[in-house]
Amino acid sequence: MTDFACRRVEVDGAVKTVRVAGSGPAVILMPEMPGISPDVLRLARWIQAAGFTVHVPSLFGTDGAYPTAEEGQKVIRRACVSAEFRAFAGGGTSPVTAWLRGLARKAHAECGGPGVGAIGLCFTGNFALTMALEPAVIAPVVNHPSLPLDDPAGLEISDEDAQALQERIARDGLSVLAYRFEGDRWCTRQRFDAYRALLGDAFDARVLPDSAANTDPPPFFREVVRTPHSVVTAHLVDQDGHPTLEARDQILAFLRERLHP
Repeated sequence: MTDFACRRVEVDGAVKTVRVAGSGPAVILMPEMPGISPDVLRLARWIQAAGFTVHVPSLFGTDGAYPTAEEGQKVIRRACVSAEFRAFAGGGTSPVTAWLRGLARKAHAECGGPGVGAIGLCFTGNFALTMALEPAVIAPVVNHPSLPLDDPAGLEISDEDAQALQERIARDGLSVLAYRFEGDRWCTRQRFDAYRALLGDAFDARVLPDSAANTDPPPFFREVVRTPHSVVTAHLVDQDGHPTLEARDQILAFLRERLHP
């Protein structure tokens, strides 16, 4: 990770590590469970190369590592009992999203441009949507959101925040780009249906066939996730013309259209 600056960023008294690289408008790339893996960093480098300053906050796990299945499960258990996250149905919006919105404000003030992109992955998938409560966030991308873990049709968001998001999206004409694999048991069709019911046509859902997933992902995804899941990270196939690589290109195009008008 030597090509990333390591910063300590304070928001409302809470300090977290953020890996930063690139130049241009800011994009906040949140890690998937169980942390900032080499696959997440690969995506961050693609975002940087597309003309953005990518910010990768460290929210759980060991930065830069491919954890074993056992280590990854320990990270999940710690996150599920953390006060920062709402992993189960009925918990509402995860408190950590308030810190992430503060990060977006700081990144926008530093990097300029029309606004900030926010990309959530897996455990943080829905955070990209909740971050749109911050006016600086104008390009939210929701990838295979897995929360709440115990309700396939649930959304990790409070009723109050859901209403505020509907109003923001209607007022500012935002659209939300979203991805999942068809047979993903952690991010189901019912969950995307719930997003559609909340956001209407502003929710741009892209569903890839399970056959497009990398068949040899890292141990945590092979032994714990055990389903096609991470469209642009662990289950991406880096081959020209491949559906997962096309999904990556669509995300970069979405960011360019909104942040490099």
